[in-house]
Amino acid sequence: MEPWGGNTSDSRSDADKAAAFDPLSLHPDFLDNPYPAYRLLRENDPVHLCPDGSYFLTRYDDLSDVYKGDAFSSDKTREFGPKYGTDSPLYLHHTTSLVFNDPPLHTRVRSLLSPAFTPRALRELEPDLATLVEKLLDAASDKGDFDLIADYAAAIPVEVVGNMLGVPHADRGPLRDWSLAILGALEPVTPPAVTERGNRAVSEFSEYLADLIDDRRHNPSHYADDVMGRLIDGSVDGDRLSDLELIQNCIFILNAGHETTTNLIGNGVAALFEHPAQLARLQQDPRLIDSAVEEFLRFESSNQLGNRRVAEDTVVGGVAMKAGTYIHLCIGAANRDPSQFTDPEALNIERRPNRHLAFGSGTHACAGMSLARLEGRIAIRRLIERFPELSRNGDFERGGRARFRGFLSYPVRTS
Repeated sequence: MEPWGGNTSDSRSDADKAAAFDPLSLHPDFLDNPYPAYRLLRENDPVHLCPDGSYFLTRYDDLSDVYKGDAFSSDKTREFGPKYGTDSPLYLHHTTSLVFNDPPLHTRVRSLLSPAFTPRALRELEPDLATLVEKLLDAASDKGDFDLIADYAAAIPVEVVGNMLGVPHADRGPLRDWSLAILGALEPVTPPAVTERGNRAVSEFSEYLADLIDDRRHNPSHYADDVMGRLIDGSVDGDRLSDLELIQNCIFILNAGHETTTNLIGNGVAALFEHPAQLARLQQDPRLIDSAVEEFLRFESSNQLGNRRVAEDTVVGGVAMKAGTYIHLCIGAANRDPSQFTDPEALNIERRPNRHLAFGSGTHACAGMSLARLEGRIAIRRLIERFPELSRNGDFERGGRARFRGFLSYPVRTS
C-alpha cells in the first residue's frame, strides 16, 4: 500500500511517490494513519511543492523557523475568500477571530483572553474541573459500557468552555456539534455539504451569542465574572471589541477549547491501550502524568496541520519562496522527526526533553495550552485510576479529517 493509501502495486521509488503527494487528494487510508506518508515526505521531499503551488513542510526545524519568522502571515482573507465566499458566515468568522489574524488585531484580542489562562486562574478552576471529572466518572461507572468521546472526553471541554462563556447549562447541547461543523469546514478539501453545515453552525451560534451578550449587558448581575464578561467590558488602549469581534472570538474559544482537549484525552487513552506497557507504567506511578500528557500531544497531535502565507520573499529549508506562496505546516510529521526526538515512532511517557509543536510556537502559540494540559492531566489520570481494567469495547470511529486528528466515537467498558 502507498503511504497515503491507494494502489498497492505501485513500483515507483520513494522519491517519486513523495513527489506525487497532494494534500488536496488524500485516500481514506491516509486519514486512518498518516504517519508513513509523513515519514516518506520528511525523508525524501521535506519541502514538498504541491500541485497547486503551495509547499508542504514536514521537518521540525523548518516548522520552527516559520513559526518564529517575520516573513510569514496567518491572515487568511486571500485564502478563504475563494474557499468560502467573502459574504459567507465561515469567511466572516475565520477572518475575524484571533487565530487567523496577524498583530495588532491578533494581539488585541489575545491580551483580553490571557488573564483567563494565568497560573492563578487555572488554580482557581481546578477544583471545579476535578468535581466535573468525578461526576462524569460516576455516570460512566453506573453505565459500565460508555463512549470515551461523547460521554467523557468531549463532555469536559464543553462544560469548561460553557462556564467560561457563561452559557447556561440548558443551552449547551448544540455546542459540540457546532464546533465539529465549523472545524470540519477547515479541511484542505470541503465538499459543499460540509461547507453548508459549517456556515449554518456559525450562523446559529452567532445568533445565540448575540442574544446572550445582549442579556448580559442588560442584566450583568445575573452573570459571573468570566471570560465573556472580560471580552465585553475589556478594552485595549481604550478600544473595545466590536460586537462582530466579540461574537466570532467567543466561537473561536469554543472551537479551540473543545477540539484540542477532546482529542488529547481520546488520543491519549487510545495510545495507552495500544501500548499496554506504558499504561502499566503510568498506573504504577501516576506522578508521570505530566510527561505522559506531553507525550500524547507529541505522539498523536490533535492539530496535525497549520498554514501560513509567505508575506515577503524568503527561504525555508533551503528553498526560495516568493511572497504570496502558501505553506502547509505538518505538525504531525514534525513531532515525529528523528532529528529532534529519539525513537520518535515509539510512545514513551517518560520522554524528556519533549519540545513538541502540538500547540504551535511563537506569536500564534495556543493561548489555552495550559488549560488543555490541566484538563488532560486530570481527566486521564482519574480515568485510569478509577477504572484500572478499562478496555476498548468494539470498533471506534475516527474523525476522518486531515487537519484535526481524533475520534468521533470510542466505546469502552469499565471492567
